Amino acid sequence: RCSSSSLLHPKNKPTITMKFLPLSAIAVVALPSLTPANAFFAPPTSSAFITTQPSSSHQSTHAAFRVSSTSSGGSLLKASTTPLHDESLSPGITAIDTSLPSLSPLFSSLRSLPFFRLYSCDMLASCEYIPQELFECYTESCEIYPIDDDEVPMDLKSNDFNEHEFELDGWARWDMPSDDYYDTLQFPEDYTGYDGSEVWGFIHNRIGFHEEEALVRDEYDADSWKADFNKAVSGLHAMVSAQVVRGMIEKLQDTGELDPESYQWTDPVEEYERRLGANGETPEAVENMYFTMMLLLSGVRAARDRLLQDCDSGSIGDAEACETLRSILTHPLMDDPNIDAASRRLKDHALRDTNNLWEARMRTRDLMRIMNCVQCNKCRFHGKISTLGLSTALQLTLGRQGMGGDVAKIHRVELAALVTTMGKFASGIELCYEMQAL
Repeated sequence: RCSSSSLLHPKNKPTITMKFLPLSAIAVVALPSLTPANAFFAPPTSSAFITTQPSSSHQSTHAAFRVSSTSSGGSLLKASTTPLHDESLSPGITAIDTSLPSLSPLFSSLRSLPFFRLYSCDMLASCEYIPQELFECYTESCEIYPIDDDEVPMDLKSNDFNEHEFELDGWARWDMPSDDYYDTLQFPEDYTGYDGSEVWGFIHNRIGFHEEEALVRDEYDADSWKADFNKAVSGLHAMVSAQVVRGMIEKLQDTGELDPESYQWTDPVEEYERRLGANGETPEAVENMYFTMMLLLSGVRAARDRLLQDCDSGSIGDAEACETLRSILTHPLMDDPNIDAASRRLKDHALRDTNNLWEARMRTRDLMRIMNCVQCNKCRFHGKISTLGLSTALQLTLGRQGMGGDVAKIHRVELAALVTTMGKFASGIELCYEMQAL
């Protein structure tokens, strides 16, 4: 499982000391069998993996990377060396890989808009799921603070207050709006050193589905919407893991080292291999991240007319801001039928079991509330946004009976979280490209 608690088996644990350059400046060593055009990644018929020189001292050697190839029967992910478990996702994954270079930069522009970066969150809510001792974050990067009231557009605040409602059996239950708004631009994703393994363990073991025999055999790809739910949540965890690794690299670029007294993990390559690698804790992690990305893409496409309507009404921003959003909503990837593989699979499974979809809605609400057990405020903030984005995608895909949700009932904060979370996944997948290029 893609938890942040256990380590690789000692005999397989690589020892790596690296000097990190900006990711754009990393040089890639190509094998003779790879042409310059495809030197970053192994050919589709092989399975590439990173090997390192062993060392008896954890802190003594530099990594010597090379890409090796072995034959494999399945399609390989561009962002991973693991063969696909669900081959039906392959065309959608290829479409994402092809489109991200032109799509990802648009998210950087979009996150500067108040509509997508301001959220009223309850940062003081108590954990109701796990007995906990108070954890004091050892780094200042854990903390976030509400922005000044005059920085929150009045129409946005008013809209959030007016839209908030209690739905007994809804897909999500966002925090009660207050005067405290937090800004994702001021407090972006970061590596804080916080260990969220206890919370992730609860999510996978208690909120995920495991009770059926088919799910015991294959928790992510069994012929059931419950496996689809597990796969989507695993994809969410994989995205968070990718953001952690990116944060580690950025801190190393800024400071040259990570203090082991403040940061439990100091080696981003080792953490990438453990969390997202082909031989790591969840070999399907990157595939699952693509699966969830497809659900988000389908959700954003379902909400496209609503978002364009909000643009025309001036709710999202000025003409320049709306042009950025339109560039995302009209990107060719949004109309590529191959991205429907995940939502189609989920819908087909759900329509065979519509009487039990309340279990999915209950779990997405629990997924949101378990974020109150995260004792790093920055992690809690981004965790709440991401889980709301996923629950909104599920709501739009399934609705109450598996036929899809009513986009007119989606709130501003849900639309904002949906699009913002899609941007987070785009960044996570790109991090995997970069790590595969080492």
